[in-house]
Amino acid sequence: MESWDIRSLEIEPHHPVVLRSDDETRAIAIHLPAGEELREHQVHERTYLVVANGEIEVTKDGRKIKGGAGFVSHFEPRERRAVRALSDARLVLVLAPWPGVGHPSRPR
Repeated sequence: MESWDIRSLEIEPHHPVVLRSDDETRAIAIHLPAGEELREHQVHERTYLVVANGEIEVTKDGRKIKGGAGFVSHFEPRERRAVRALSDARLVLVLAPWPGVGHPSRPR
């Protein structure tokens, strides 16, 4: 078993920490300072976003939703979204399958 306390893990802003990566999933911890954002983006994998600490706002297709500690959202592969920190936030992204279809590291 592996476990992490995201709230106390040393995560520098702009330097995500890969918690685990294997043939099925990748889990990434992110420290997003207040006012900063993960600009509109998409990934090749299905994504689960979990807020461990702080408050965020997720924007998708002009719709905004706020969430704090315990907030979980799901995005389909290639679904575009932006995430902004309303206060210092610690997030976990779980990407599956890893790497997703079309990811540059995946053999064609």
